[in-house]
Amino acid sequence: MIEPLRTSFVVDRPAEHVFRVWTANFSQWWPKSHTVTGDRDVEVVLEPHLGGRIYEQTPTGTTHEWGEITRWEPPHRLGYRWHLRRDRADATDVEITFHDDDGRTRVDIEHRGWERLGAAGPDWRDANMAGWSSLLPHFVEAVNRSTA
Repeated sequence: MIEPLRTSFVVDRPAEHVFRVWTANFSQWWPKSHTVTGDRDVEVVLEPHLGGRIYEQTPTGTTHEWGEITRWEPPHRLGYRWHLRRDRADATDVEITFHDDDGRTRVDIEHRGWERLGAAGPDWRDANMAGWSSLLPHFVEAVNRSTA
């Protein structure tokens, strides 16, 4: 078994707000540099329900599937199978919990299932560790500036 990636951080907003920014405002905070196409006009969509898709859509209508929602428990838990730039059969699992603590929220992320990638699993885990590190500051900034 390859050790899951785990990370946690705290933001000064209630869990309902933080969950909404992650899900309903996905395209507004997800950096274009972390998409398949890198197109500055791409839309990144997270369909807000169990079985919903996560995908990117270009202005020309081309769609790139990224994942599928496996757990939908607003505003406290979100899970998805993640296969960005991979075959769907090689999807890893992401689970995010939003812990409300008197108006502040601790966000815990666990990303697991690297063994599905065989010998490439450790390298993909390392790449995703760097990916999460560069991605999360965009999310925190979006939470802090968002009023919705």
